[in-house]
Amino acid sequence: MELRNWTVKGLIVLALALYALALAGIVNTDAYSHAAGKEARGVHALVNEVLAGQPAGGTALLADAPEAAKR
Repeated sequence: MELRNWTVKGLIVLALALYALALAGIVNTDAYSHAAGKEARGVHALVNEVLAGQPAGGTALLADAPEAAKR
């Protein structure tokens, strides 16, 4: 029974090591870098719009819309 426990633990450690290696490979790609940069810029723009009270494009927020448009 003890040998089986070591085998299971060894497989779990191996699986975690392979997962970490795969994740590191994904994070170091250009595609991931570009996507993360775009997401960060989008979040930054959204925060700026919320804090300013008006979108950067100059259109009105939903709070300023007529009641019929809010439904």
